[in-house]
Amino acid sequence: MLGWAIMFFIVAIIAAVFGFGGIAAASAGIAKILFVIFLILFVASLVMHVIRGRRRV
Repeated sequence: MLGWAIMFFIVAIIAAVFGFGGIAAASAGIAKILFVIFLILFVASLVMHVIRGRRRV
C-alpha cells in the first residue's frame, strides 16, 4: 500500500510541475484547435453518410 501511495505522490508532483508551468496553457490551446478540427470532420462524415445512405443498389 505504501508503494502505491509513493507512486501516486510522484505522479502528482509531475502533474503539478506541468500544471503550474506554461505547458498547461499551450496544451489547452492545442486541445481547442483539435476539438474544432475533429468536430468539422465529424459533421462532414455525418453529411456524407446521410447522402450516400439514401441510395439503394
